[in-house]
Amino acid sequence: MKTLYSEIDRLQNQVGNLATIDIQGQLNQVQQQIQNISERVKACLDQEADGGALPSDGAPKATREKISTMSSEVVDDNPYSRLMALQRMGIVDNYQAIRDKTVAIVGVGGVGSVAAEMLTRCGIGRLLLYDYDKVELANMNRLFFRPEHSGMTKTDAAIATLAEINPDVQLEGYHVNCTTVDGYETFTASLKGPTGASRVDLILSCVDNYEARMTVNTACLEMQQTWMESGVSEDAVSGHIQLLVPGEMACFECAPPLVVASGIDEKTLKREGVCAASLPTTMGMVAGMLVQNTLKHLLEFGRCAPLSELARRGSQT
Repeated sequence: MKTLYSEIDRLQNQVGNLATIDIQGQLNQVQQQIQNISERVKACLDQEADGGALPSDGAPKATREKISTMSSEVVDDNPYSRLMALQRMGIVDNYQAIRDKTVAIVGVGGVGSVAAEMLTRCGIGRLLLYDYDKVELANMNRLFFRPEHSGMTKTDAAIATLAEINPDVQLEGYHVNCTTVDGYETFTASLKGPTGASRVDLILSCVDNYEARMTVNTACLEMQQTWMESGVSEDAVSGHIQLLVPGEMACFECAPPLVVASGIDEKTLKREGVCAASLPTTMGMVAGMLVQNTLKHLLEFGRCAPLSELARRGSQT
């Protein structure tokens, strides 16, 4: 609760320091954030009045206790029964092995946030989330984020939501720009274990620009780390995912996107007052393909296609 009141005080102080440029627009945004936080405070007070215990930071109480072992028992209060059914049906040999897996997601936007939620619901052991951006109301056309998250870092908002969905998953958030020198060092250091080797089983690249993809590619080449790259077209009606295994497949730099191969400066595509289109349906389908291949790779079932595409007229591999 103290955290929420502190955030209100910070935003109220910010009102007095707003720049004269577009002051009304900035003022409206701050007032909206204050209203959102006030509503969260009211919800917390209502929960406390109903007898619900609140953590010291005012965060919502977890909806269930942690579960030490996945069970296949078919009962209404078992969140893993339908996942463990994959093992009973012979699809996977040992579904609970997913608890020993660590996945890093770079970019917690339209695709990355949905992929993180899917993996959390699947019971992944550990998730590492990387993003330097904050949630905006402009993100509400996509899945996962809610209006009350506006102003929060995407990593903080994601972790708060994912922890409620499945408290068994270990979550780490890194508010960092991996394309900067310091950010890259933080990124690579966080991926390594005590021995200096990678502590993650798979990296999912869910970024929206070539520079960030090349940064992930460089890190994975240095660490000999398997990763998957994903992307959605600028017109929001198609997308793709790609599996990259250093030493076994051509690296990402050898097969750049068309916009780069054509010699077009990618930065010219981002102009003032112009943004790429975004559809929650396309984001959800690309995230679904990405996580499906992730599960195949981690649990060793089915065929993990090197390249899968969501085309304008359907999907293909």
